[in-house]
Amino acid sequence: VLSFIIFICYIASLAASFMMAPLLEFLLALFLFFAYASKLNEKFKGVYWPLADFLRCVTAAIIYFAISIAAVSKYNDGASKAAGVFGFIATIVYAIDFYITFNDLVTFLKQGSSDSPEERKSEDEDSDSDSD
Repeated sequence: VLSFIIFICYIASLAASFMMAPLLEFLLALFLFFAYASKLNEKFKGVYWPLADFLRCVTAAIIYFAISIAAVSKYNDGASKAAGVFGFIATIVYAIDFYITFNDLVTFLKQGSSDSPEERKSEDEDSDSDSD
């Protein structure tokens, strides 16, 4: 929602050249929302969904911070200032989401790495018993 508000503010401002970043971020967030809601993450196991969400959060926080500084410092109209302020708020929101997603990603990676040695160990035991 915040990305969409920022997108609208940039459309109405003199800083319309910055409108593509919030639009893409809004569409990515919408895609990931529907992917999780429709359980695509369970159907497509080959995609590391927590990593995709983590990278989206990191890039969004960096991009929003950069374009917000540019919008606030370079343009004097009210819509650019509003977009910049909302961009700083979005930076904080994405940083918090980055932290939460990072914890989920670490848990996901630990879970994946703990499964692998057990599977290898059970396969090694099976191959040892087959050779007897």
